[in-house]
Amino acid sequence: MSDEQAVLAANQAFYRAFERKDMEAMQAVWSKGTGSLCIHPGRLALRGWDAIGSSWEKIFKNTSYLEIEIEIITTEVNSAIAYVVVLEKLFQVVGNQRVQAQSMATNIFECMAQKWYLVHHHGSPLAR
Repeated sequence: MSDEQAVLAANQAFYRAFERKDMEAMQAVWSKGTGSLCIHPGRLALRGWDAIGSSWEKIFKNTSYLEIEIEIITTEVNSAIAYVVVLEKLFQVVGNQRVQAQSMATNIFECMAQKWYLVHHHGSPLAR
């Protein structure tokens, strides 16, 4: 498997964990380093796995249904750092409310011990 294929597989694992609301899989994708950052659309930056993991737990707990479709815009791999830019199309049910949204997201991965880990996720909402 090439580095680009491995990065795209890690990116897909992130979205699969997100869509399935699978905390164990989400934890496996993320770097546990203190420099990891997550910026959910319209939110402040979260630093470090404790804050990031807590945010995903809240999202998963408060979402009864979730569907995500992604379109990869570009992928770049440079040594041990890579990024994937995607268009996210999200459909979710929170309480009794159905929400559809689109975001542009950048996912940055770092290769550590021959595995690619997510170190930065930044989603920006798109206006309709």
